[in-house]
Amino acid sequence: MATHHESFPCHRTRRSFLADFGGGFTGLAMGAMLHRDRVVRANDDAARSVIDGQPQKQPKAKSVIWLFMGGGVSHMESFDPKPALNKYAGLTIEESPVADKVLKSPFYRKNVRDFAGGPRKLMSKLYPMQISYRPRGECGVEVTDWWPHVGSMIDDIAVVRSCWCTDNDHAAQYEMHTGHHIFDGYHPSVGSWAHYGLGSLNDDLPSFVAIGEPPGVCCGGKGAQNGAYLGPEHNAVHLKFDANNPLPYASPGPEVFQEEQAAEFELLRELNNLSAAKHPDDSLVRARIKSYELAFRMQTSIPEVFKITNETAATADLYGLNNSVTKSFAESCLLARRLVERGVRFVQLYHGGGGGGSWDAHSNLKDNHGKLSPQVDQPIGALLQDLKQRGLLEETLVVWATEFGRTPGEEGTKGRDHHPYGFSCWLAGGGIKGGIAHGTTDDIGFHAAEHRHYVTDIHATVLTQLGLNPRSLEVPGHKRLEIEFGKPIREIVA
Repeated sequence: MATHHESFPCHRTRRSFLADFGGGFTGLAMGAMLHRDRVVRANDDAARSVIDGQPQKQPKAKSVIWLFMGGGVSHMESFDPKPALNKYAGLTIEESPVADKVLKSPFYRKNVRDFAGGPRKLMSKLYPMQISYRPRGECGVEVTDWWPHVGSMIDDIAVVRSCWCTDNDHAAQYEMHTGHHIFDGYHPSVGSWAHYGLGSLNDDLPSFVAIGEPPGVCCGGKGAQNGAYLGPEHNAVHLKFDANNPLPYASPGPEVFQEEQAAEFELLRELNNLSAAKHPDDSLVRARIKSYELAFRMQTSIPEVFKITNETAATADLYGLNNSVTKSFAESCLLARRLVERGVRFVQLYHGGGGGGSWDAHSNLKDNHGKLSPQVDQPIGALLQDLKQRGLLEETLVVWATEFGRTPGEEGTKGRDHHPYGFSCWLAGGGIKGGIAHGTTDDIGFHAAEHRHYVTDIHATVLTQLGLNPRSLEVPGHKRLEIEFGKPIREIVA
């Protein structure tokens, strides 16, 4: 890092700055210092203006809403319909007319042949699609009938049908958020990188928020929303949708007077000040100072954000707040809109979280997806429509993701197994082209065949639309590999 990072413009050292300034200003100054360091760090790289050999454009997105469906949504029954499954149902892949395409492809020979689950999956009988599909919107991109509301917005969506990852179990949830196999150890999530690179747009709200139940411990747990070696100040703040107590750990309780709490915070600021002056490079001290300051301010700002009763009846109907099936996720989606319009940088919403995830349909896929899709389809479609009609979709990038797809062959009783070789994600808003399906899987959805994209390409696209160069997002002592940076998906960017 260049030497000018080590002092402020007035040539005062960090140590003396922290030691001299007390009271409530310390945490704000620390936050400003960290933000300035991030900006300088990004601009220091001479290659910032060039990403993947192409000039960087002005940022199109200010915020990101990341929708994650835990458990593995079937790409064939959502955004990549495969009529060939109906045609060849009951045959194994080896018996079907598509065998040559699948078994002789370079991808299969390189990635699948020696994988422990590969032979078993190839021997299973091809299983027909469990839901009908149709072209949607003016663009005619095909979407299944489990996603009619999202499908109604397809002209604003870019579906990436050629995603892949390396983890065949639900720790792929961790891989989708960090770009790392869980055996690599803990690494920053995409939301943490956005926070590290850009900082906050609102001093009274956290910059990185997570809503809903995160993956289970076996799947990476809260590693999907943590800063890892970037420091705990880049972790997501987890909010619970409870209008009466959305942030329980930030409130001292009704028995504590405001003046009493203010005095406690003043003492804590002074003590933290001493620790910061003694250990200016300690990330835990920085995080502690920032968390106390932010928690104090959030006690006022967060309850106001959660007052969704202030929304119109038309908005409530649009999201499905009055429907018991959609209510829970509708609240989360509406809250996400309220957060980004107030300047929250990255909002991560989970559906089906905990353990391996509710979308894990090893049996009775029709019952599983037929139950879960209606819970989220209307709220997500409403979120896109609401952002668009408010003029927010242009500056808000919405991402829909899941950890992997599901096998074209049947598993158990009318189910599908995990499938990391090819699956779908989609993006909308924030400078993304709408009405396109980019990349393909083969005829039966077995592997990503054209324009293949490892999950970090989704990350790189998000960060690039925010105005960041993923390749400049490094910290000393933590060298990143080529695949970890990813490449922006230029074909879907307007």
